[in-house]
Amino acid sequence: MSLAQDPRALAELELGSPPEDEHSPRLRRPRREGLLRGLLSNGKAVAGLVILVVFVLIALLAPVLAPGDPTLIQGLGAQPPSAEHLLGTTAKGQDVLALNIWGARSSLFVGFTVGILSTLVGLLVGLASAYLGKSVDNLLSLVTNVFLLLPGLPLLVILAAFLPPGITTVIIVLVITGWAGSARVLRSQALSIRGKDFVAAAQVTGESSLRIMFREMLPNMASIVMSTLLACVIFGIGAQAGLEFLGLGDISTVSWGTNLYWASNDGALLTGSWWVFVPPGVSIALVAFALALVNYGVDETTNPRLRRPRRRVSPFAPTPVVADVDGTGSTGEEAAR
Repeated sequence: MSLAQDPRALAELELGSPPEDEHSPRLRRPRREGLLRGLLSNGKAVAGLVILVVFVLIALLAPVLAPGDPTLIQGLGAQPPSAEHLLGTTAKGQDVLALNIWGARSSLFVGFTVGILSTLVGLLVGLASAYLGKSVDNLLSLVTNVFLLLPGLPLLVILAAFLPPGITTVIIVLVITGWAGSARVLRSQALSIRGKDFVAAAQVTGESSLRIMFREMLPNMASIVMSTLLACVIFGIGAQAGLEFLGLGDISTVSWGTNLYWASNDGALLTGSWWVFVPPGVSIALVAFALALVNYGVDETTNPRLRRPRRRVSPFAPTPVVADVDGTGSTGEEAAR
């Protein structure tokens, strides 16, 4: 077959590239990495996800790992760790390991619920304030500033003291006191997106306000929403533990916060029973550390300034040669730099 009959071969000859072999790998355009794929390729995010998965599995498998009621007396009081009780016993004779396994269920449930609800409220307020503007923005900004100026801990104490005890009350109190910060962050991000050309184009085409906010603006805020969610989850877990440590939560439930509360009431610090209060404290710290690692991974994945350049150079690849256009004599790797 002549070159005139084969347009592909003629085009390759004109471009100066060798003909492609049928068995040779074809060059593909690099695809844009998604958030999940970027997180899985980030070492910090993978380490944080592994720690989170371990704690979630422990919480879900609590009836299997520690069957029965964890508050029942299992032996003598204030016993150090042993083969029978891996983390020892409390002053009442309860197994510390069982209490911490069952406490993970309540603490993680409250933390993630508070994080999701706080982020959702902040997202609705931030989008409405940024897009609707004028009077709506002034009103929502005023309400947000009021909640931001109120001292967090006294407000938590007052609300928790006057509302009936229970997990639902703890969630409501933490959402009321935790949505304002996320609303302020999401509003600033939404304001920057509000002035983009694609938002103006959507307005010109006659799309509704809800469709523009949730179909045009929200997808471009995925990274900041993810970071805000993780920060709210950390706040929820820590604030719940703080409330219950002060005795303002439902002390009849088993959680990491109530474990610290009973450890303080039973005098574990005074008697040196470190195995009673160290496990719940370490568990809270590890979960917060894991969420922070995932948050750092999200930042490094979505922020181009934090990405590390990945150069994969094959030892058999030829050295690139660049023409000396500026007359400085720099070619090859020097010009490539």
